[in-house]
Amino acid sequence: MKLDNSDVSKALYEIADYLELQGVAFKPQAYRKAARNIEMLPGEIADLLNEDRLGEIPGVGKAIADKITELMKTGHLEYLEELRAKIPQGVIDLLSIPEIGPKTAMVLYRQLGIEDVDSLKKAIFEHRLSGLKGFGVKTEERILRGIRVFESRGGRIMLGNAFHSANKLIDYLRSKHADATVSVAGSLRRMKETIGDIDILVATSKPGEIMESFVSYDSVEDILAQGDTKSSVRLINGIQVDLRAVLESSYGAALQYFTGSKEHNVELRKLAISKEMKISEYGLFDRVSDELVAGADEAEVYDSLGLQYIPPELRENRGEIEVAMKRELPMLIEYDDLLGDLHCHTEWSDASGTIEEILRKASEHGYEYVGITDHSKSLRIARGLSEERLRKQIDVIHSLREETGGPFLLAGSEVDVLEDGKLDYPNEILEQLDYAIMSIHSKFNLDERSMTERIVTAMSNDVVKIFAHPTGRIIGQRLPYTFDLEKVIESAIDQDVALEINSFPERLDLNDTNVRRAVDAGAKIAIGSDAHDPSQLAYTRFGIATARRGWAKKSDVMNTLPLDTLRKMWGI
Repeated sequence: MKLDNSDVSKALYEIADYLELQGVAFKPQAYRKAARNIEMLPGEIADLLNEDRLGEIPGVGKAIADKITELMKTGHLEYLEELRAKIPQGVIDLLSIPEIGPKTAMVLYRQLGIEDVDSLKKAIFEHRLSGLKGFGVKTEERILRGIRVFESRGGRIMLGNAFHSANKLIDYLRSKHADATVSVAGSLRRMKETIGDIDILVATSKPGEIMESFVSYDSVEDILAQGDTKSSVRLINGIQVDLRAVLESSYGAALQYFTGSKEHNVELRKLAISKEMKISEYGLFDRVSDELVAGADEAEVYDSLGLQYIPPELRENRGEIEVAMKRELPMLIEYDDLLGDLHCHTEWSDASGTIEEILRKASEHGYEYVGITDHSKSLRIARGLSEERLRKQIDVIHSLREETGGPFLLAGSEVDVLEDGKLDYPNEILEQLDYAIMSIHSKFNLDERSMTERIVTAMSNDVVKIFAHPTGRIIGQRLPYTFDLEKVIESAIDQDVALEINSFPERLDLNDTNVRRAVDAGAKIAIGSDAHDPSQLAYTRFGIATARRGWAKKSDVMNTLPLDTLRKMWGI
C-alpha cells in the first residue's frame, strides 16, 4: 500500500492525541507540528524518504523521522499500535468535540466508561456528568452545545487543507494542459473557513482530455463519476473534488454561477428577471430574444446587471448586491498589502525555527518589519519565557536588529491575560518591549461580565497594541468564550488596541462576521500569522481572506502601515 503525505500526517496527529490523553507534556505539540508541516509539503514525502531528507522537514527530528520511515516502509507503526491498545479509538473521537480536552475525555472514560459520542449524549441526558467532581449542570450544557457543533460539521474541511489540496491539483492540470483556463470555484473561491468539497472549473475545447488527466491524478483514491464535461473524484485525504469543463464563451458566467453562494445567486436571478434577462451557468441572456448579453467574462456579467464587480469573498447575500447597485462596495484589502507580520513564535517557546529564520522568511515575503512574540511565563505547556529569558531575548533581538539587514525586528511578546485582567509580566518588564500582544489561554469559562471586565482591564495597559484571537474559538474544537463583543470593540477603539485576525487555519479569529462588526465600528484590525514555524508566515493569506469576507479595507488593517508610521505611532 502506497502511503502519502496525508497518511503520514494522520498517523502523527493520532500519536499526538494519544499522548495528550495520557498527560504527556511537550511531545504532543512536537508531533502536531511535524504533522502540520507534512500536510503542507509542496512535494511528496516519499521523495524525501528516498533521498534521506526527512530531517529537512521543519519539526521532524530523528525520533519522528524513524517513525515515518517505519510507517512508509512497512505500512505499520508499532509505537502507534501500542498507544491504540491502551485507549479506545472512541475516546480520541471525543477530543473533536468543543469543550472536551484530554483531561475531561479521560475522566469521562475512566469514571463513567464513556467511549464514544453516543454514550456521552446518553450520560448527559441521564445527568450522570453532574455527579463528577468539578462537573455540573452548566458543564453538561456546554458539552451538549459542543456535541451539536461537532455533529453539524458534517465532514467539512479546514480552509488551509482544502486550499493546499486544490492548488496542487490545479498546478497539475495546468502543467498538463497549458492552453486551458483553470480556476477554483465554490466555497473555496469564496474562502470560507470550512469547505464541503472542492469545485474546479476549466475552460477548454478539449474536455475529454482534461477529464482523463483529472481522474489519472496521483492523489485520486476513488473515481466517483467520469463524464465528458463533469467528473468527480475522492482524493487519498478524503476530500471530494468536482471538475467541470465549459467553453471559453461561457467561462465567466459559469465561474460566477459555480462560485455561489446559492443565496447570492438567487438574488442575482431575481435582479436579472427584473431587467428582462435570465442568468445561468451558460450566460446572461435577454429574456425575449434569447440573445447572449454576457458570458465569457465574469466582471462583464455583473456589469451587465448594473452591478459593481463583487469580489468572491463577499458573495454571501449579506447586503453586497444592494451596495454594488450603488457602486459603493469598499476597496478590500489585497493579498499583497501587508507590510509586516506582528505575531510570530520561535524555538524560544513552543515553535520551531530561530529568530534569524523568521527574519529570512519575512524578507522573502517582502515585509518591512516582523515581530517576535513568544509566549509568556504562565503558559508553561508552551515553554513560556521567564522574565530572565525574555530580557535575554530582547537583547538578542536588539543585537540582530543592528547586525542584519532586511525587515526591521520588533521585540514583542504574546502575554497571557490572567483571570483578574492583569498581564503575565510586571510593567518594568513590559516596558522593555516594543509592544505586547494580549491573549487568553486559560479560564475560558468565566461568566460574560467577568470575562468582559478581564479583557477591558488588560487593554488599558499602554504596552498592549493587539488582542490576539479575541474570541478564543478553535474551529470545530472549542467554542468562543462568552463576553460582550460590543464593549470590547469600544474599548479597543478607546485604547488604540487592534483586534487580531489570527490566520492559523484552525482559528481564523476574529471570524468574518465579527471583523465586519469591528471595522464598521471603527476598530483597527491586525492580521497575524501566529506562525509556529517560519513557513507558516504564509498563513496570513487566510487572515487576509477573512478580512476581505469582513469587508475590511487596507486602511482598516494596522500591519499595512509602513515601518516609519508604525514606529512613530508606537514610539519605537
